[in-house]
Amino acid sequence: MSLERSYQETIDYLFALQKHGIKLALSNSYKLMEIMGGPHRKFRSVHVAGTNGKGSTSAFIAAMLREAGYRVGIYTSPHLVSFTERIRIDDVRISEQKVVELAQRVREAYQRVSPDGSGALNPTFFEVTTAIAFTYFAEEGVDIAVIEVGMGGKLDSTNVITPLVSVITNIDIEHTEYLGDTLSQIAGEKAGIIKPGVPVVTGVVQQEVVTVIEREAGAQGSTVYRLAKDFKAEHCALQRGQVFDYQGIKTSYEKITITLLGRHQVDNACLALATMECLCRAGITVKESALRLGLERTRWEGRLELVARRPDIYLDGAHNPASAKKLATTVREMKSSYQRLILVIGILGDKDYHGIMAELVPLADRVIVTKPQYSRAMNVQTLASEIRAMHGFVESAETVPEALVKARGASTGDDLVLITGSLYVVGDARAVFFPEAGRVGELSGLKG
Repeated sequence: MSLERSYQETIDYLFALQKHGIKLALSNSYKLMEIMGGPHRKFRSVHVAGTNGKGSTSAFIAAMLREAGYRVGIYTSPHLVSFTERIRIDDVRISEQKVVELAQRVREAYQRVSPDGSGALNPTFFEVTTAIAFTYFAEEGVDIAVIEVGMGGKLDSTNVITPLVSVITNIDIEHTEYLGDTLSQIAGEKAGIIKPGVPVVTGVVQQEVVTVIEREAGAQGSTVYRLAKDFKAEHCALQRGQVFDYQGIKTSYEKITITLLGRHQVDNACLALATMECLCRAGITVKESALRLGLERTRWEGRLELVARRPDIYLDGAHNPASAKKLATTVREMKSSYQRLILVIGILGDKDYHGIMAELVPLADRVIVTKPQYSRAMNVQTLASEIRAMHGFVESAETVPEALVKARGASTGDDLVLITGSLYVVGDARAVFFPEAGRVGELSGLKG
């Protein structure tokens, strides 16, 4: 059997695990880790939870460690185009051949747990994917891995590790069907990644959330370091990217440069720098030159990512009101450099689409409504109807590639085209701009 066929069959197998749904519980995860030889105990780690900014913050941390000479694993979700994006070592994706091999090993291992070979564990997509990632990192001998939580924290499949630092980027209303209806309930789930004596770095700002984080940290004997209280950015400026001064927990740096756009990325970089301060106390030595170079070289796909010029086309995976608000703040600053803003937007039906629309639609001169190749996508005509109630220039396209054609046809070289509303929309768009990045059939980008 060819590798391409074997890989696609493996991806089909993984996606078929959706039938087991999303399980916020750790029993299967611990069992999978044990039958795979305990890989979660064989590498040092940083654990990153939060509503928004997890991926960018993880990327900043991994890049600084990599520039310092460490062999660094990073595990993130969802993928945009190819499953292999989720699991990387030194910014190199896991190979398709290794995905096939490890998925088969995990599958055979959990099926042996049941005498009749029926796979009594019934693991979910994210449980198996986490077992693949942790086994890969352990066997490849990473010095440290940056692990992004899939959903929540306390009962997420990744929460079998004891990290050197726990990071909680921020907290907002999300996944209420799994995490609770209130900020306090959601904060309680996120705070579940806090481990005894392990320092916590956080960007949370709401007092009710701060109270939950600090209460849990106190119970675990962990110190909390908060953005704007214990560390912060000063003198932020746009200058071939973004430049700012970092006032840290114990250390300060002037004129730090990042290329990721948006004031929120400065905050994410500060979270990463505070994490590095905690790592240094744990024996992970990183020189200032590596910190600076790592931050400046950090790239993160689908976060205000420029993919074409004249017209300038940006992709951003804002998929809830909080991330849409941050995106809108940056886009307002960008608009002065362009003649018009053409917004291409698609949203999942289970998201707060009214909240997302309210932030982004008023900024646009023209709106093109579309949907990603995903079962949870909101119907194009329904979304278009909602947007027409607040905007006079709206058209629709049933697929993201069709929407791109319409956007380019309606724009000039002086316009800004923004494609957003969902990471799944961004994934479909990246598949158009970077067809070599993945295969048809991988575009559902499961979050777990």
